[in-house]
Amino acid sequence: MKTQKLGNSELVISSMGLGMMGMSPGIYGTVDDEESVKTVHRALELGVTLLDTADTYGNGHNEELLGKALKGRRDQAVVATKFTFGPNWEFIGGHPDYVKKAIDESLRRLGLDYIDLYYQHRVDPNVPIEETVGAMADLVKAGKVRYLGLSEADAANIRRAHAVHPISALQTEYSLWSRGVEEEIIPLVNELGITFVAYSPLSRGFITGELRTYEDFKPDDMRRILPRFQGDNFKKNVDIVDKLGEIAGEKNCSVAQLAIAWTIAKGAVPIPGTKRRKYLEENAGAIDIQLTADDLARIDAVSPNAFGGRYPGAE
Repeated sequence: MKTQKLGNSELVISSMGLGMMGMSPGIYGTVDDEESVKTVHRALELGVTLLDTADTYGNGHNEELLGKALKGRRDQAVVATKFTFGPNWEFIGGHPDYVKKAIDESLRRLGLDYIDLYYQHRVDPNVPIEETVGAMADLVKAGKVRYLGLSEADAANIRRAHAVHPISALQTEYSLWSRGVEEEIIPLVNELGITFVAYSPLSRGFITGELRTYEDFKPDDMRRILPRFQGDNFKKNVDIVDKLGEIAGEKNCSVAQLAIAWTIAKGAVPIPGTKRRKYLEENAGAIDIQLTADDLARIDAVSPNAFGGRYPGAE
């Protein structure tokens, strides 16, 4: 596994991380805590040290799971978690008092003394970001957090936050099918020395090529409500994946590996999510795939974007 410095920090992270959201119930179908813990252990064995969780995943279950997995292994991991959403995603909290409460609850669930990278999961529109980041900076001073990050923040809020305290990472969805950050956000974070962390680099599993019909989803899988997985959008997106499969075949890799390699070639740190060791191992293989300028041009030509928005009512 390759490594790199996390922007505006002294921290070294793996150049690909592990997104853990799907390991909690109510997100991508059934879960198996034992297999999830083994997947985290395997990630560390492979050098995938950047482990990404959040307090809202499974209403605390995800952090507790990671805490269990890290017993005796804390020094091998770079732990990233997030705050903002309340239980069941029911509110957005950016008030300083909420920040201080959230960190203590996350540390308790994780069983840790400090967090390596602490993200504001979403910007609270009712609280100036200077106030939220000021409270986050207090957590750094208190030794509860090492470095700060933002998730899905716009350019203006990134600049305002960075003026209060150095921001080390920006996490936003970025993949072959979600490129809205390319025009403004990625140039900005590059300017400010912020590492761009790409979540859902496989478009919530669609780009793996294993999803062929809507019926592949279990009743409790959140993807059933997402526009990209609906009706004609689904069929058109499967056709795109098939075209990507032809390029992947020429590169002797899977479609998933091709998509992850694409995000790395674009300068991002992808955190593909999985809850099984076999997919983790496949994803990790993407780190060694080299894409030429011609490869990137061909990929862009067959996969300019997905059909359907990321979320209901959104692009």
